[in-house]
Amino acid sequence: MTATQWIHLAGLHSLGFAVFHMAFWRIFRWRDTLRTATVADRAIIQILNLRLIYVVAGVAALCFLFAEELQGTALGRAVLLGMSLFWVGRTVEQFVFLRINRPVVHALTVLFVLGAVLFAIPLWLSV
Repeated sequence: MTATQWIHLAGLHSLGFAVFHMAFWRIFRWRDTLRTATVADRAIIQILNLRLIYVVAGVAALCFLFAEELQGTALGRAVLLGMSLFWVGRTVEQFVFLRINRPVVHALTVLFVLGAVLFAIPLWLSV
């Protein structure tokens, strides 16, 4: 596969996470479960989730619209490296903050590692 194709796959990965995060209100029944949180915690959780949707959707758009620039410029490679490190960090945080032995948690961990790899491969191909 070419670097551009890998970048497009990274874009699909990001788009998938944007859609996944859009469903958090329903998946986690936030209307009910966040009632017990403080007003500040409730706001922070929802605001951070909305901003994360915006970021990963934006990264997906970059991957689809500017794949050549992502692989062919220093700034683009910095974005790819930053996103790979984002997913590495998210993987580590999974073990620190979500110590739950459930298949869905393990599946998410695999998807976080996949994100790190998808964003790193175009960097390796351009060396």
